[in-house]
Amino acid sequence: MADPMPEFKSLAFAVAGWPGRLLFPPACAGCRRQVTQPGSLCATCWPKLRFLEKPWCEVMGTPFSHDFGAGFLSAEAIANPPPFSRARAAVAYSGVARQMVQGLKFNDRTDLAPWMARWMLRAGSELIADAEVVVPVPLHWRRFFWRQYNQSAELARNIARLAALPYAPTAVRRIKRTRQQIGLGQRQREENVRAAFAVPDETEIEIRGRRVLVVDDVYTTGATVAAVARALKKGGASAVDVLTFARVLPGDFRPDEADTI
Repeated sequence: MADPMPEFKSLAFAVAGWPGRLLFPPACAGCRRQVTQPGSLCATCWPKLRFLEKPWCEVMGTPFSHDFGAGFLSAEAIANPPPFSRARAAVAYSGVARQMVQGLKFNDRTDLAPWMARWMLRAGSELIADAEVVVPVPLHWRRFFWRQYNQSAELARNIARLAALPYAPTAVRRIKRTRQQIGLGQRQREENVRAAFAVPDETEIEIRGRRVLVVDDVYTTGATVAAVARALKKGGASAVDVLTFARVLPGDFRPDEADTI
């Protein structure tokens, strides 16, 4: 006879959640319309989400319109090889994905982080398989004090938990207070974050000789994650991969846009 306890436990958890759902019904992660499950999208928002899929550049993770075969690299990866090994993102930074990122980053929507992390796990499965430690892109302590949380850390902590990987939130530190990247061109962004990060002596042991997975919310020009990767490799990391929720695709970057992150 089958054990009835799992069914009883499942029913008990469902009943326990009813009061919360009545008082705080789940809302669409994009537009806040009521939906049936937390972290899901409504029928209007779902088609506006563009998941990034293969074929893509093996290094940069930017999608190709055609499959050029295994190992084919984008012009960007060949002309300007990054300090990290591979970059991947779950979705294109447009439409509802832009709303979710800005909600997490500026509007205290930390409830979105667990659901965004699940999509990131799917996009970065090959990176997760090789990762030995997860590190978020850090905020400067003054900005953290003002915001009270780091959106990259919210994502990284959930990814580490779901993937059962070590989480090292203080392995790299932002030692220079930089301008916000919004509105800056690519070269300005690179200069803005130059030498902005470092691995403290006391946390070097967390990353030395390990393959590090760096987590951020958006990959725009790659300037920030590249600076973090350089700092980690200088601190002894054997290799660095980058996983973000969203990616500004080549040709979509407009530094004069007010909401370009």
